[in-house]
Amino acid sequence: MAQQERAIRTRRVILEAAAAVFDERGYEASTISEILERAGVTKGAFYFHFPSKGDLALGVLGEAVTTEGILPQEIKLQEMLDTMLLMAYRLPREPMLSAALRLAVDRNSRHMFGTRWPDWTVLLASLLAEAKARGEAHPYIEEMGIARLLVAAWTGVRVVSEGLPEEYDLPTEVAALLQLLLPSIAVPTVLTRLEISAGRAARLFAMMREGEPEGAGLTERVR
Repeated sequence: MAQQERAIRTRRVILEAAAAVFDERGYEASTISEILERAGVTKGAFYFHFPSKGDLALGVLGEAVTTEGILPQEIKLQEMLDTMLLMAYRLPREPMLSAALRLAVDRNSRHMFGTRWPDWTVLLASLLAEAKARGEAHPYIEEMGIARLLVAAWTGVRVVSEGLPEEYDLPTEVAALLQLLLPSIAVPTVLTRLEISAGRAARLFAMMREGEPEGAGLTERVR
């Protein structure tokens, strides 16, 4: 069991090192030698877990879709918003997530390895479908179409804000995007109960790191 745990830890160390290098240099400019040096592992250990650099890229992309830190909410639309807000807070702070997005938006990498955007679309669509069934969302919305647009808009905000000369806070930008879009999705009585803010993203992140249960900090609604 101890040997298995060491193997799991080693694989994770290699994957995190690869994500950091991919995020800094891009897939094509990154080398296995650089990743080995960053990870501090032997070639044998590396190739035991990842036969090629391409397998590393697939491993990084496999980490892209996560609901870690998302807690069940009374309002399902809030759960969807939390998913998008928390990802906006985590991505600039976690090379694994940032590298996955960089791989997805790079044309060559995308052709080689695909993206996880379809998985994000299905996840958000499932939350939208449940919200519509509960009467939280307008009955005429088409879940997959809306989810696809949300994924595209979220990704666009990240890519564009990163390329501008000014420094932008991604959670604040994503919150502004969602505040603009949600009136077209949520019914008015639910819309007034939703919290769409960078502050909520920060609290979700802190709770995820501390492992605390949902408390009073998330019950306050910011209009």
